[in-house]
Amino acid sequence: MKRDDFLKRHHEGPMIRMPNAWDKGTAKIMVDSGAEALGTTSAGILYAQGLPDYEGALSRDDCLRYAEDICAAVDVPVTIDSEDGYGDTPEQVAQSFQMMIEVGAMGGSIEDHPRAAGRDLISAEETADCVRAARETIDASGVPFVLTARAECFLVGHPDRLNESIRRIQMYEAAGAHCLYVPGLRKREDIQAVLDAVSCPINVLIGIKTFDLPLSELESMGVRRVSTGGSVACAALGVIRAAVNGLNGEDLSYREQMITHDELTTLFGDGPAAGI
Repeated sequence: MKRDDFLKRHHEGPMIRMPNAWDKGTAKIMVDSGAEALGTTSAGILYAQGLPDYEGALSRDDCLRYAEDICAAVDVPVTIDSEDGYGDTPEQVAQSFQMMIEVGAMGGSIEDHPRAAGRDLISAEETADCVRAARETIDASGVPFVLTARAECFLVGHPDRLNESIRRIQMYEAAGAHCLYVPGLRKREDIQAVLDAVSCPINVLIGIKTFDLPLSELESMGVRRVSTGGSVACAALGVIRAAVNGLNGEDLSYREQMITHDELTTLFGDGPAAGI
């Protein structure tokens, strides 16, 4: 997929299968393995530094620095996990999106959970105002940039999580979001309810251990994009733990998952990765 086709594919299909990278090395490996678009993952970036997620530890400058590295490393569209838009006002969020466009991204997101830890959500009205401001900035740029708006009700344990998620994404759609995202959906009927409630393309998070719906079924339902979130980063860290645990016995099976040094030297020594 060419970068400028990212927005078009959300509407015309086929479904985008989008892994989330956390640095330029993982981005190159993902594209070399066949990824035609990438997201970033704030969780993955933080975990690689030994820092917790959901506590506001990733600054806007650091988020943009990683995103710029990833955009330069690959020739596919990249959308940024930009948390709550990195702004306390619509004007600050609009500035963040202008900066995302300038580093070469073709998408970015606004979620209604604040960067700092806690279970409370930002009001839907405030988030919609930020979505509206970001959309105005995107339209003024002329770049076919995908604005994703996220309702985080499932992740924070909202008591009426499905209905509240639908209420929120309907507001975000009206405010100008190109793509809508309710992370934490697992049930077929919940995904269908979200699809029926809006006309915008829907992203579904598949990086959950208990998620067991086939990707082909999601596509036939009308889902336009799936993403892995921080799960690939967590799986990579799981390999590290299993490998070191194995050293205490006789289990060196981690080597079966290695990419050879020669392969990595070749991959990382080339220019931007363009896929297979």
